[in-house]
Amino acid sequence: MYIPSHFAETRPEEMHRIIRGHPLGVLIAQGQAGPEADHIPFEFDADRGAHGTLLAHIARANTLWQRCPTGTPVMVVFRGAHAYVSPNWYLTQHEAHRQVPTWNYEVVHASGTIVVHDDDRFVRRLLARQVNRHEAAEPVPWKMDDSESAYVESLLRNVVGIEIAVTSLVGKAKLSQNKEPRDRLAVAARLDARGCHELASSMRRAR
Repeated sequence: MYIPSHFAETRPEEMHRIIRGHPLGVLIAQGQAGPEADHIPFEFDADRGAHGTLLAHIARANTLWQRCPTGTPVMVVFRGAHAYVSPNWYLTQHEAHRQVPTWNYEVVHASGTIVVHDDDRFVRRLLARQVNRHEAAEPVPWKMDDSESAYVESLLRNVVGIEIAVTSLVGKAKLSQNKEPRDRLAVAARLDARGCHELASSMRRAR
């Protein structure tokens, strides 16, 4: 990934925020016919391993767990907030007319090695953790016990767990850091007005 120095995001807490806030990752691995990509929602455990651990479940019918047996190197891409930026949003565009359209975004590349867990207990713990996290904001959170046990059991038999021991996290935050502060704040205000609050907030925090 091309990362000019002013767009490099090296703060672990910011990269963790992007992963947790946008958990649908793109797992990329080298297949026999070339690179292959799978879109998978992940849980991230920052306390396991030097750079954290990614946990997920996939359908048994998905050949990923056979194509990428334990020990296979993989990369997972997490794309955070992003939006188009018009040159007219920069205050200096109306003074010097030297701005062009661009796209602001946040992204993290997590590299590591995969571990396959064809294990009922692993999958149950992971599903419980994912359900608890994503249902927490619901007025009446759904629990696994709320569905018929035989139905849940049949689904669990068709699921395989995967774990990725992360060996490196590479972050990029393209947030107009190369622009004048007044331009960056003006763009953030325009993004807020369009409902892109997360990206606007990141721009205001940018170093």
